[in-house]
Amino acid sequence: MLEQKQPAPEFALPNQDHKPVTLSEYRGNKNVVLYFYPRDDTPGCTIEANEFTALVDEFGRLDTVVIGVSKDSCDSHRAFRDKYGFGVELLADTTGEVCERYGVWQEKEKNGVKKMGIVRSTFLIDKQGVLVEALYGVTAEGHAQDMLDRARQL
Repeated sequence: MLEQKQPAPEFALPNQDHKPVTLSEYRGNKNVVLYFYPRDDTPGCTIEANEFTALVDEFGRLDTVVIGVSKDSCDSHRAFRDKYGFGVELLADTTGEVCERYGVWQEKEKNGVKKMGIVRSTFLIDKQGVLVEALYGVTAEGHAQDMLDRARQL
């Protein structure tokens, strides 16, 4: 698992519109809230994306972009975004490579059944590309406000 004060792993993934997004494009100019979530259009993931969307302008005033990542496809992300009107980018890590790099692909247990999946996690990355926060196993509800409060400290 990643820790504070280390360089954030680089990524290059397509967004909901099939356009490539890289971490390096924000270096020197924007902070990044990079959040990983299990699946599009599930209750917790919808709450989290809605809450980040509600605060996206406040993040913007802090020179901070919010980006969600899951293993769902670009088309699934687009449908999810359009259904709820999200104002955050959603990146498709269909191979799971970035999930592995960030340490969010882990064994999870639900109803006594163990399986691999994305552990809801969020990373606050400063303008120099350094991890300010590496939070694993977060709760969807209220998390966006917590991340906004942390971004205010940058």
